[in-house]
Amino acid sequence: MTQTLERPESTAVSKNLKTTTEWQKSIREYLDPPSPLNPTVGLFICGYLLAALSIWEWYQGTWPLPMLVGCAFLALHMEGTVIHDACHNAAHPNRWINQAMGHGAAILLGFSFPVFTRVHLQHHSHVNDPKNDPDHIVSTFGPVWLIAPRFFYHEYFFFERKLWRKFELMQWGLERSLFISIVIAGIKYDFMNVIYNLWFGPALMVGVTLGIFFDYLPHRPFLSRNKWKNARVYPSKAMNILIMGQNYHLVHHLWPSIPWFEYKAAYERTKPLLDSKGSPQRMGIFESKTDTYNFIYDIILGVRSHKKRRSKMRPIARILPSQKWRRGWITLLHKTAVIPDSNHS
Repeated sequence: MTQTLERPESTAVSKNLKTTTEWQKSIREYLDPPSPLNPTVGLFICGYLLAALSIWEWYQGTWPLPMLVGCAFLALHMEGTVIHDACHNAAHPNRWINQAMGHGAAILLGFSFPVFTRVHLQHHSHVNDPKNDPDHIVSTFGPVWLIAPRFFYHEYFFFERKLWRKFELMQWGLERSLFISIVIAGIKYDFMNVIYNLWFGPALMVGVTLGIFFDYLPHRPFLSRNKWKNARVYPSKAMNILIMGQNYHLVHHLWPSIPWFEYKAAYERTKPLLDSKGSPQRMGIFESKTDTYNFIYDIILGVRSHKKRRSKMRPIARILPSQKWRRGWITLLHKTAVIPDSNHS
């Protein structure tokens, strides 16, 4: 599980800390599979009901467009948490139902469940590794407001690394075929306006939401690969509801089998442990000038180098019109470079 003492050989235990065995017992209740009827099942069902309601009201013509789009957005936002928990087998205790929920959520989101699962597990294995963490590219290769299109990199990563297992390539083919079939049907039977307004548009909005709250904010400034510091917590009752626990993202990284609706309780139980490890427990955007400048840079440009001297973006300086501009570009690359360190504090 996790080690709680910096020096295991010591027999003295702080009043605020527990032994490794005690922490294991303390967190065990959250690691067990969820009950068959749990909040994630509710999200899955509500997501489909809201999606159906938005389509129904589109043809009824009684709701204004913003309300329809908002309803569709909420449906997809709910399914984003479902697919995430399903890929960790934390959506339902029954394996087949868990898989069905994952595939169902993926179809509504326009994703592929095998791609999401394998790529996301790679992220967990290589957090903040520029070469092997697919979400690192999503977060650091462009402005935050364009984060949604960068999720297509996941599909490339899936095939480039040949991550599929057993029947997953076939599953990918079926889900992508269904997606294409729906679009072709929309063109042939003239309901592309429904697809654009109630699927593609809300999916783009959800992509921005997922990118910011699942990828960007939890891992910035992307410098640590230490498991206690490679993600962060920013406690908030409101955010816990709005983004379904992702403000406790470090808890998820440490114990991936904990379902989203228990992140907050697990965090409060293990806070002394996280304190002792120096885990970041704040959003960390406006705490210093450096934090603020980096956040503004990520909003405007966001492209970050991973090598100060051999950056792949360094050759761009050659095409700039003046020596001053070239020096400015190289200085910017140096100041904004992200070079993760497994022992970064």
